[in-house]
Amino acid sequence: MTAAPAPPLQHFAKGHGAENDFVILPDPDGRLELSADDVIRLCHRRSGLGADGILRAVRCAADPEAAPMADSAEWFMDYRNADGTRGAMCGNGIRLLARYLVDAGHCAPGPLALATRAGTRHVHVPTRSPDFRGPVSVMMGRPALPGPDGIEVTAGRRSWPAVHVDMGNPHAVAFVDDLAHAGDLRTAPTVTPAHAYPHGVTTEFVTVLGPRHLALRVHERGVGETRACGTGACAAVAALRARDPRSPSRGDYTVDAPGGRLHIRVHPDGMELTGPAAVIAQGALTLRPAHDGPAADHVEHQKATA
Repeated sequence: MTAAPAPPLQHFAKGHGAENDFVILPDPDGRLELSADDVIRLCHRRSGLGADGILRAVRCAADPEAAPMADSAEWFMDYRNADGTRGAMCGNGIRLLARYLVDAGHCAPGPLALATRAGTRHVHVPTRSPDFRGPVSVMMGRPALPGPDGIEVTAGRRSWPAVHVDMGNPHAVAFVDDLAHAGDLRTAPTVTPAHAYPHGVTTEFVTVLGPRHLALRVHERGVGETRACGTGACAAVAALRARDPRSPSRGDYTVDAPGGRLHIRVHPDGMELTGPAAVIAQGALTLRPAHDGPAADHVEHQKATA
């Protein structure tokens, strides 16, 4: 009896942006069929590689979803949340993906256009150090504040008014006196009215530390509490600026998250997000069928890179 052939190996990389961590799956020719179950098992903190999400790197021309953007970008960020759902935009994820593409030799350092479900974003991977390890920046576009008024966030026994900010994905930003008041965030905060966010929402709890200096905690839609959130940091700045109609058209802001510090530069045409991004390991894995159980993702080889 002939044994069944072994599943093919899939290369992966693991990295983070301000400790918001991701598994990168390079798929330049669009051959990888990645199911929601695959994503859930890979992101599991005990039986998988552990991550806040998956970044599948595929050339736009090889992916039907991204093909319309092939004229503006070579690569597409197919972002999946840890619960297997597809995400439109991820500020830390796109910065990490750009770092990986440069480190792997797929792209040159400097300016780089990447396609996302929220449109094309322009990233800059610096060249000022021999190993290109400086912070990575991305133009995030203009925030939108679509309303409605009267949004409220509840965590534990506390409730706060919140602002709806759209950064290519939906956010509810609540200003609090103490970040500890948000509780342990093991369960998603309740956000009302429910019709404001028919597809779920990422929630930010924000304190003001000083002029143009914020700190936050985040419960990400489809993930849970994360150590940082790039779109969430931008949403927090947008909500802060909305409180003061005299805010200038330009300005630099600092946002501290549990995983690190992010910098937001406000331009007349949108926000620029800058922060750390590092690839920390690479290896190969097999994606086994879902019936193989929770330990379905087998790491064949892993090499630390940091």
